[in-house]
Amino acid sequence: MLMAGIFAAMLIMICINIPIAVALAMCGVLGLLFTEGPDSLVTIALDMYDGSTKFSLIAIPMFVLAGAIMNAGGITDRLINFVGAIIGFIRGGLAMVNIGVSLFFAEISGSAVADVAAMGSILIPQMKKRGYSKEFSAAVTSSSASLAIIIPPSIPMILYAASANTSVEQLFVAGIVPGLMGAAGLMLVAYFFAKRYNFPTEAAFNLPRLRETFMDALPAFTLPVIILGGIFGGYVTATEAAGLAVLASLIVSAWYGNLDFSHLRRAMLDGGIQTAVVMLLVAASVLMGGFLTRAQIPQQLAESILSITTQQWAILLILNFFFLIVGFFLHSAAAIILVIPIVIPLITAAGIDPVHFGLVVTLNLAIGQQTPPVASVLITACSVARANIWEVSKVNVWFVGVLLAVLMLCTYVPSVPMFLVEYFYR
Repeated sequence: MLMAGIFAAMLIMICINIPIAVALAMCGVLGLLFTEGPDSLVTIALDMYDGSTKFSLIAIPMFVLAGAIMNAGGITDRLINFVGAIIGFIRGGLAMVNIGVSLFFAEISGSAVADVAAMGSILIPQMKKRGYSKEFSAAVTSSSASLAIIIPPSIPMILYAASANTSVEQLFVAGIVPGLMGAAGLMLVAYFFAKRYNFPTEAAFNLPRLRETFMDALPAFTLPVIILGGIFGGYVTATEAAGLAVLASLIVSAWYGNLDFSHLRRAMLDGGIQTAVVMLLVAASVLMGGFLTRAQIPQQLAESILSITTQQWAILLILNFFFLIVGFFLHSAAAIILVIPIVIPLITAAGIDPVHFGLVVTLNLAIGQQTPPVASVLITACSVARANIWEVSKVNVWFVGVLLAVLMLCTYVPSVPMFLVEYFYR
């Protein structure tokens, strides 16, 4: 009864527009107060501080900052030119350029919102100018931006690893194949739309132009080599790689000689705000996690589901459905921080690999970023394109279908995402 009351109170607070972190902290305090009395509240400030100062979480502001430097330093423009030279000659080529550049940007920022804000502000106006509908432009930008939480380094993966006490490096490796599959599927859908609506091609394929844009973008290609090569080679941790990403982004931007400091300052402030929101959620989750653990709620949930079925495929189906629903209403960071501590005992009891499950969760939340009412990434893309969210959703449903197909494949054929993990780490 107490648990139902606590969650009802949290739902009411969220519905009346109280920030999720504040609602989470207040409900955690109420739960501790009712179960253990006022004495249990003496150390909550220290508990919140300890919970939000894990070493792995330092990577979040660093990757956000690296993405901001990329955009402010002219790196993004050079990537667009290079990808355009490769695939711009295909019908609907600018849409595929959008997807291709998002794939690369995802390897630096780890944030889908940062991706859609950076790419959308450049590519959506260009797509509209060339005859693409604003609904299609917003849909392809939004869906491709969600690759940022599948392709490493992914901020939701970092949060999941901290919440589930598992390896963030292994999660990063598990995300490579699904991210590439998702990009290929999105390009296929974009090509279908391009053929159907006769979207334009860009300039014809030109080898000298390809060579020129490649040489211009060559310094930028060092960024994923430094980040992913360092992590997968075992030379640095994910957190150390985040610091290297910032340093490398500054060096490459200085090499190009057009670092826009006013833009960089605004981006750093936005990144700081975004990081503060996430870290406040992390700190608040410590209180709720303490209450749930002491009340044995995760263990009770595990027992209830295992009493219904012990089949892994059925448990994964239930959890997939659950996370898809959660993704409708919660931002990915909030969903991970609130729900993962509850379901981890169930995953452990069912014998499901926590790295495999982390990828399943991440894919579910990538889809949640595209589905109203919350749909943080979709709303950002619609804002840039000045398009109606429901009209964009009618187009975006085809791209979301690709993400759903990747989710089902990765859920029930775990060797698809996990064979690289097995090769490198096990």
